[in-house]
Amino acid sequence: MDSKFTDEYAQQIEDKREDEMDATIDYVPGSDEEKKLVRKIDTFLLPTIFLMYLFSYMDRTNIGNARIAGMAKDLDLDSQQYSFILVVFFIGYVLCEVPSNGMPPQDPNHKISLKPLFRYKKDEQSKRFSVYISAAILAGAFGGLLAGAIASGMDGALGIRGWRWLFIIEGALTAGWSVCAYFLLLDFPANTKRLSPRERELAIQRIIADSNTVATEDSPPISHLQALKLGVQNWRTWGFTVGYMVIIGAGTLSYFYPTLVQGLGYTSTKAQYMTIPIYMVAFVCNIVTGYFADKAPGQRGLIIGGGLIIATICSVIFCVVYNFTARYVLLVFMAGAIWTCNALSLSYASSTFGAMPNETRAICLAIVNALGNLASIYGAYLYPSTDAPKYIMGFSVVSAMSAFGAVVYILLHVFVRRYPVSRKV
Repeated sequence: MDSKFTDEYAQQIEDKREDEMDATIDYVPGSDEEKKLVRKIDTFLLPTIFLMYLFSYMDRTNIGNARIAGMAKDLDLDSQQYSFILVVFFIGYVLCEVPSNGMPPQDPNHKISLKPLFRYKKDEQSKRFSVYISAAILAGAFGGLLAGAIASGMDGALGIRGWRWLFIIEGALTAGWSVCAYFLLLDFPANTKRLSPRERELAIQRIIADSNTVATEDSPPISHLQALKLGVQNWRTWGFTVGYMVIIGAGTLSYFYPTLVQGLGYTSTKAQYMTIPIYMVAFVCNIVTGYFADKAPGQRGLIIGGGLIIATICSVIFCVVYNFTARYVLLVFMAGAIWTCNALSLSYASSTFGAMPNETRAICLAIVNALGNLASIYGAYLYPSTDAPKYIMGFSVVSAMSAFGAVVYILLHVFVRRYPVSRKV
């Protein structure tokens, strides 16, 4: 690590914090004023990012619905070619993730990433990350509903096949809302015009008092290269990256839900609709677990480990039980466990990186998110059509990954508590 830079930055932060100590004297945690402020931030922020993620996730996962709605037949795609299409998408997704969090945009306050969730204290983050991730879950449910309606109701309209209308309609929703979101997103509390001066002051005070970050908008800036260096040299970044890779790798089965459900004996259209209960159970599990995780923020690692153990057990049983109904129920429980772990892993990483400079924190989360999504590349090959309808290979790999992930997060729970992030980076 560049010790000269680190020492200089740490001294700047220490000087800054001495000035900020007076700002926290009047702060009363849990006051009515603070609750009102949090509700106001929620009102401006959560609906916007919720719809952004819902539309974008629906848009990028509808390929699974399109596959069984006629795309594979029309394009003469075998399972290997379909998997290759997924790989091409994820390579671009991963390559753009870290730069998109490091490049200075024209208006930094409207930059779209996980940064908006930095506005919350540690014991508020799990619920908000759960709301954020629940958008993807509902996108899966609505995707199945829309796919069933579009594939059967619009097939042949204007001479266009139903599966093509999936991409057209859902892509238009994503593009349209992205324009709206630019004008709706809440700026950083220190400079947003939507909060009063007193509310802006309180927003900063509560984050400082919570030690969620040592930096505010007025903190000494560091370059993106310096932030990247600090991020890649921190062992916690790689611990959370490995853990998140496991969760994403196991979660790739969501791209195959329609195919897996169809393999249980349902027709194409009915298979689209039968994916909805899977996502709805995951939605409930995600919201409930996120709420209780904020009651015990220091136990997130154990909660994630427990969720991955449940996924492991379900996946192992899936490999040895071939009853259609039983397998469908197992898919439901696996989805609930994996989606819950997805949301908690992000809030766990965010709170762990909380003492870092904002720039470094954003880079660390981008690394975790980007490299974690590398698992989607090999995950795309886990369920070849030649393995239907049992898909033993895919669920054997998911069993192993989930078990390994449980160990990773339990170890993170131990070592993160023993070696917390230093304020001096």
